[in-house]
Amino acid sequence: MSDTCIFPLKEPIIVLIGPTAVGKTALSIQLAKAFDCEIISVDSMQVYRYMDIGTAKIRNEEMENIPHHLIDVVDPDEPFDAGIFEVKATQAIHSILNKGKRVLITGGTGLYLTALVNGLSPELPSFTEIRKDLEHQLKTKGHKALHQQLDLIDHISARRIHENDSHRVVRALEIYLGTGKTWASLLEEHKEAKSVRFENILTIGLTRERSELYGRIEQRSSLMLENGFEEEVRGLLNKGYGQNLKSMRSIGYSHMSKYIKGDYGSERMLELLTRDTRRYAKRQYTWFNKIKNIQWMETKDSGLAKTLIDAFL
Repeated sequence: MSDTCIFPLKEPIIVLIGPTAVGKTALSIQLAKAFDCEIISVDSMQVYRYMDIGTAKIRNEEMENIPHHLIDVVDPDEPFDAGIFEVKATQAIHSILNKGKRVLITGGTGLYLTALVNGLSPELPSFTEIRKDLEHQLKTKGHKALHQQLDLIDHISARRIHENDSHRVVRALEIYLGTGKTWASLLEEHKEAKSVRFENILTIGLTRERSELYGRIEQRSSLMLENGFEEEVRGLLNKGYGQNLKSMRSIGYSHMSKYIKGDYGSERMLELLTRDTRRYAKRQYTWFNKIKNIQWMETKDSGLAKTLIDAFL
């Protein structure tokens, strides 16, 4: 397979996803060894160097000589988003397949996985003069009048966008007045025009009983503190990675930064960290529910995962 390979890919791609603390890492190593895979991490935080404990990043000794991609690729103050992930993950897939290995994509960031599997939505056109006129109307007539105007021409967007969200109301009107098409219809056109990127993909979703998952989240939060999470965050702050960086505003790092700053004590910090990680797990499930054809299974049924992959391959 050449470096110039483009989608659609016919080679089999295995995906293992699930919420934080569900047990993906251990199973991914088992599966990689069993099926001669290299692993691509689909985790929006493990891309950052020096952020190990708070991201539950796999340690070198845990990798068991399985190559891992998209871990430690940028510093905490460098930009990284779904678009960059999509490009780098595509490059990694081609590299792995060129070696004659199989691809195992694993992690918990649904947005990044969707960007890779479906491609990103197109950049919709901008119309500067129309926007200026709409912003003038916003000042003179108010956000409610603009929302009512939107409701007349693009009812779907009007229902989706709150009338107080003036930025998106203006954008929806700008798109319609500039193109003659609604925001929703343009996105739908893009969806229909897109070809399938992966012709042969198996997506396994790991899950646990909610109470068991929350118990593991509490345990992990406590272990982070025992394993030197405070020292890790102090080190990041000392290197000049400030609290306002996107990476430092993430779960765990924002909590510990505020504790170090003196905003609250250790017990309150742990309480908030655990609570917000539980909420994040819920949001992850919401993302996963948007992904088609997931084969869900309990983490304890690792044998089932091997059976599914055997049949798939």
